[in-house]
Amino acid sequence: MIEDFKKTVDFLQKNGFETPEVGIILGTGLGALTNHIDIIQEIPYEDIPNFPIATVEFHKGKLIYGTLEGKTVVAMSGRFHYYEGYSMEEVVFPVRVLKFLGIQKLLISNAAGCMNLEWKKGELMLLDDHINLQPDNPLRGKNSGAFGPIFTDMSRPYDSAMNQAMEKVAANENIPLNKGIYVAVSGPNLETRAEYRFLRQIGADAVGMSTVPEVIAANQLALPVSAVSVLTDDCDPDDLHPVDISDIIATAGAAEKHLVTLFKEVIKTL
Repeated sequence: MIEDFKKTVDFLQKNGFETPEVGIILGTGLGALTNHIDIIQEIPYEDIPNFPIATVEFHKGKLIYGTLEGKTVVAMSGRFHYYEGYSMEEVVFPVRVLKFLGIQKLLISNAAGCMNLEWKKGELMLLDDHINLQPDNPLRGKNSGAFGPIFTDMSRPYDSAMNQAMEKVAANENIPLNKGIYVAVSGPNLETRAEYRFLRQIGADAVGMSTVPEVIAANQLALPVSAVSVLTDDCDPDDLHPVDISDIIATAGAAEKHLVTLFKEVIKTL
């Protein structure tokens, strides 16, 4: 795996991915930020040696390198999930590649179900902390020690300075930005009423199927990370209605303008 990793980094460097400053992972239905990048190079995942291939139909699956708000960035348009059948090592493979390409900060977005009844779908949530209920860990295994300590400290998984910048931008731009706790489950099915009650009782405000593995990997690499959820559906167990994935995508798309503004303005400050 280490040799595969080195080959991937070398391939991207030879194809113009030179010392990006900021990495961006774009979640489900949240690809519009790429329209604001002055693209220098883009490569489909299937053309990158050893890179996983996004199998979810609404994830485009390409790596984009360019400039945004005066910074060089590399953006993942499409990410990888445990529920697709990938190992955790494969899920976080791109984060490790981005770090060794040279990124100094990592921004992550995702679509998540809203369990905090004081918030509304279509709003954003800044991740202040998380709960990991996924059944595997990206730091498990004989290869993970090559990227940092396997007993990585997670007392502050999200970078305080970056989160403060997020909150300041949101206030200046009049963007509703809640702050809360994200819980990661394996998926891909959505939760039952009893499961929503359980997740609320253990302290979670939003639930999703991604982000936490990448954040764990970033912390192992000492890579500052900040993450934002778009709250795409209401998860009230006492008034729960069936949700279709197309509705989730539509809600994410409608809220995307706020996420784009937030990320662009934060990148200016990094």
